[in-house]
Amino acid sequence: MENRIRYVALGDSYTICEGASWEKSWPVILTERLSNAGVPIQLIANPSRTGRTTQDVIDWELPVFDTSSPTFTTLLIGVNDWVREVSEENFHKNLNSILDHVQKKVGSKLVLITIPDFSVTPDGPKYSKGKNIAEGLTAFNKIIMSEAEKRNLKCVDIFPVSQQMKGNPSLVSKDNLHPSAKEYAIWEKLIYPVVFELLKR
Repeated sequence: MENRIRYVALGDSYTICEGASWEKSWPVILTERLSNAGVPIQLIANPSRTGRTTQDVIDWELPVFDTSSPTFTTLLIGVNDWVREVSEENFHKNLNSILDHVQKKVGSKLVLITIPDFSVTPDGPKYSKGKNIAEGLTAFNKIIMSEAEKRNLKCVDIFPVSQQMKGNPSLVSKDNLHPSAKEYAIWEKLIYPVVFELLKR
């Protein structure tokens, strides 16, 4: 189909959906639901990988993005920047580079997603390096949300709902760090209406 929307999902473990099967990853569920609702969309590529930072997106994922000829993109990135102690300034700079690059191809057909609060998972605190994880991620999320607002892009804030993983083993994968398929499905329910509104014809 000529006018099929070509979707590329950019990000890290939270977009490749570490801890869940491919079929239960939120980009796959999102694509299926949109198709069922009459939006002609195909998930062309999901080059996201666990451990990726904004710099990795620039180095490894944007080349895939370019060769995929996308017309719609989601971006969920930043947790590994925080864990690796990338400064807010450098995170912001890299985020802007990614957004500039992506927008040249897809314009406003880009949805940003905030970083979830991994501090509430059983093993999350191991990665704190003595810092307040929720506070640090909130600062990064403010940057993401302010850029979305500045560029008139849609942004889905999954941070509050991700905190429900606290004390709920059914929402955390077996590695005690990443979300379970059930939690990813909760995120998709928040992402879907925003994307549907953006892409419906």
